Amino acid sequence: MANDLPSLTKPPRRIVVKLGTGVLTSGVGQLDEARIRSIADQIHGLRVAGTEVIVVSSGAVGLGMGRLALKRRPQEMAKKQACAAIGQSLLMQVWQAAFATHGTHVAQILLTHDDLRLRHRHVAASETLEQLLAYEVVPVINENDTVSAAEIRFGDNDTLSAMVASLARAEHLVILSTAPGLIDMKGTGHVVPVVEKITPEIEAMAGGTTSETAVGGMISKISAAKVALRAGCGVFIASGAEPEILTRLFSGEGPGTFFVPQGLAMESRKRWIAYFQRPTGSIAINACAVPVLREQGRSLLAIGVTGTVGRFNVGDIVDIVGPDGTTIARGVARYSDREIAGIAGRTTEQVRPLFPGRRRFEVVHRNDLVVL
Repeated sequence: MANDLPSLTKPPRRIVVKLGTGVLTSGVGQLDEARIRSIADQIHGLRVAGTEVIVVSSGAVGLGMGRLALKRRPQEMAKKQACAAIGQSLLMQVWQAAFATHGTHVAQILLTHDDLRLRHRHVAASETLEQLLAYEVVPVINENDTVSAAEIRFGDNDTLSAMVASLARAEHLVILSTAPGLIDMKGTGHVVPVVEKITPEIEAMAGGTTSETAVGGMISKISAAKVALRAGCGVFIASGAEPEILTRLFSGEGPGTFFVPQGLAMESRKRWIAYFQRPTGSIAINACAVPVLREQGRSLLAIGVTGTVGRFNVGDIVDIVGPDGTTIARGVARYSDREIAGIAGRTTEQVRPLFPGRRRFEVVHRNDLVVL
């Protein structure tokens, strides 16, 4: 059944296609090679039409489970890492074979959260992607599960795909899974064709996953959509089992859910601050400071600060939280949490003599601040 998805008047410049384990496999450890070839054929068609395509592919852990005859996804980190190490090369072999029929090369990129969080590695990853696309190669990205510890994990490939879409400044993110889209389980029972805004009601429609090889479910897809939308990237969620799904989505005829982007593209450093960081702590502000940041685009001064949560140092990334507990911005702290304790609520004239060696007295400067 076709939905009222957007019909694109011209091919998008760049997209990210994320494929879940359920799309790529026909059972634990069994790749659905026919489906992968079909997806590769569709991606080839998009590339011929002028669209650059980046693939985020799950499946490595599941493939490793199959080779080890494991029926359940291991809970121990070392066992999951071992499965990933076994499965990743198998996964890439199948992708290369699928694209080889079109004379196209693929490139493997394995990422941890630190690769996008640390600025120099973030820039390196971005430049590598750009060069691969310039070479007309299809990047195939996965989380580096073999080495990813809890503190540097993305958590799931839905989140990874959204961050890659932001990193690459993609126009669209397509998340293909076993789900046909966002289903209104408490209402019509049908797929919601278009989501203008992710509200609490939309989030309530999401559910997890019961698959032994997958991670996440619709909850993680909605969370990923939030990240991509804020970066100005439209998001499709659709079933990878649908025939010619990519071709149909970009002609406006495909079944699925389209999330309308709300954000505007931002320059790269602010994008890095907003979407690739794990804040160390937070700064609480009063009601008067909220419109100063949101509407006037000004810096955060000490007079608007009411307190802090967590420990952080100068240069750390922090959330800025309004009086109702809502995170309204993120930025680079110019004072530590201990310093802020002594200046919260003070005017700049009162702060200046306390730090005679400093030239700037903003708690977070507007050039280092992104409204979320």
